Amino acid sequence: MSDLEAFRAETRAWLEENCPKEMRDGGGGEGAICWGGRKWTFESEAQKVWLERMAGKGWTVPAWPKEYGGGGLSKEEVKILKAEMRAIRARSPLESFGIWMLGPALLQFGTHEQKAHFLPPIARGEIRWAQGYSEPNSGSDLASLQTKCEDAGDHWRINGQKVWTSYADEADWIFVLVRTDPSAPKHNGISFILVDMDQKGVSTKPIKLISGASPFCETFFDDATTPKEFAPGVSSIVGEINRGWDVAKYLLTHEREMIGGGGSLGMGARSPGEIAAEKIGLDDAGRLDDPILRGKIAQTEIDGWAFLLTMERMKDEAKAGKGVGAKSSMLKYYGTELNKRRFELAMDGGGSDALEWEGARSNDGQLARRWLRTKANSIEGGTSEVMLNIMAKRILDLPGA
Repeated sequence: MSDLEAFRAETRAWLEENCPKEMRDGGGGEGAICWGGRKWTFESEAQKVWLERMAGKGWTVPAWPKEYGGGGLSKEEVKILKAEMRAIRARSPLESFGIWMLGPALLQFGTHEQKAHFLPPIARGEIRWAQGYSEPNSGSDLASLQTKCEDAGDHWRINGQKVWTSYADEADWIFVLVRTDPSAPKHNGISFILVDMDQKGVSTKPIKLISGASPFCETFFDDATTPKEFAPGVSSIVGEINRGWDVAKYLLTHEREMIGGGGSLGMGARSPGEIAAEKIGLDDAGRLDDPILRGKIAQTEIDGWAFLLTMERMKDEAKAGKGVGAKSSMLKYYGTELNKRRFELAMDGGGSDALEWEGARSNDGQLARRWLRTKANSIEGGTSEVMLNIMAKRILDLPGA
């Protein structure tokens, strides 16, 4: 037996023994996601146990180094772990902007002291992070941001506003792009700083979406402060002061991969085919009794597998040192469009019942609300139009792009 075959067997046995049955529902929908953090309330004892067991193995962040709370697994071992989790329909034990965005940025730009201070709590789900990037007048042109950060002796003083800060009202900390040198050209003079949100100087205001939910917020900084050092050698600035744009660009590639990755993961507990089969029924051959919708669903599933393989290839290229760079825009664009297609098909298959907005039968219109939520996928993290422009210029080298 090869080392990878042995790892697969050990992983399968460990998951079978340690993953609670309640956590084997294929994801359970958006409401079942475990975000962690100081304010988090577990939906069940099983959810808490699952997080503790996976964090104890370092498998909430399996590719991170063990010294920073990760599993220290190779890329091949990570693939096996994910495949074995899918095989038993295991939920992800923890979702987190700390895992998807801040963690990779710290691993790339942080000092050893910063990594040792911040990464293990992220891996254990003890700290929930928000992202402070966009501003009311600085969306696609993010580098024009105006949130000020001034030197105030042993700490920094921050004043300004951020918008579209996802789940900021539930977060403990926030990583923020701030202007530390107003006289510098707009891409310079920006710093990437870490701020504890539990203070009088930070406030949030939820933004309600057409889905009826309020995952986005406005976030205000009114003489907010953050120490220059949280502990000896643990600076609140990641990377170099006034060079935060370097960190910001790197983090954006991970954010776009994360958002695009939603297109490869499916819808969670129920697929468009399952929803349609329940409403429309099956023919004598056991196929969906609507050949046109059946063909659309099949094509979307094929595209989903092709996209998943494309993501795997790009991850392998990144591990080999080739980097992802502008290709993250391609992943973000296609993944979000694929996710929107899946939910459109689910709504088609569900018929008029899928439009139900309230009531126990539809879990208060969960499908309709999630369908409407996907409309934001092609805006958040960079609009589809911006992604297409980047692809034309940086990948295809089109003239005049």
